Amino acid sequence: MTKIFGHRGASKVCPENTMASYTRAYEMGADGLEIDVHLTSDGVPVVIHDDTVKRTTNGKGYVKNFTLAEIKQLDAGSWFSPTFQNERILTLEEFLQWICTKPLLLNIELKNNKVMYEDLEKKVYNLVNAYGMKEKTIYSSFNHYSLVKLRSMDSYIDIAPLYSSAIYEPWNYARSMGSLSVHPQFKSLHPVILQSLHEHGIRVRPYTVNQEKWLHYLMNWRVDAIITDVPDVALAVRNGEITEQKSLILEMYNKLKKK
Repeated sequence: MTKIFGHRGASKVCPENTMASYTRAYEMGADGLEIDVHLTSDGVPVVIHDDTVKRTTNGKGYVKNFTLAEIKQLDAGSWFSPTFQNERILTLEEFLQWICTKPLLLNIELKNNKVMYEDLEKKVYNLVNAYGMKEKTIYSSFNHYSLVKLRSMDSYIDIAPLYSSAIYEPWNYARSMGSLSVHPQFKSLHPVILQSLHEHGIRVRPYTVNQEKWLHYLMNWRVDAIITDVPDVALAVRNGEITEQKSLILEMYNKLKKK
């Protein structure tokens, strides 16, 4: 059965990477959650997507230039809706304290492909282990050197390279870095690629899949998981509540409405 991961939580209906978003995805029935991690200037792992705080808070500047105390003062919800004005940026530890009591899988994306955070891998790895989440956690990143560093620390954790375009023989590339998982952009997964990934025993978890036709396509190929902004829709597709025929009819109807 294809697992459903809430991308930054239920980020279509709540401000991304906030407790409200993660709680909502859990309530929807997601199997796992995807989060993004940076470091503050005082070396604390925090949960936010961008290198800067501008898009998703009322502040400005790079995450790396804020202390934890300073970043905790920011409003991380009002940009989405006034309803969420009390949301704050989470520390990774705060998030782990919550998720470790839930029957959820976790995908941590290390956001160090632009900013090279010192010891990010070690700090995140140690916190995950401290909260007993090692067996339930997948580490992903666009910085594949970072994943290799994690692999050197532990040969048993699940690491998954993120990539946005067609990598030549991704099954061989993944194995070359000690990985049995990949997290590709979903449109790069042509049938011949999916077939080969399956044949070589590589777990496939595409991102960020929101459209019903793509959800059907990837679930028909039995990918291991789907990372999505709309876990409720993905679950409805998986449960057969939204059939391929219904999806096609709705797509045609929406196109007609726009004319």
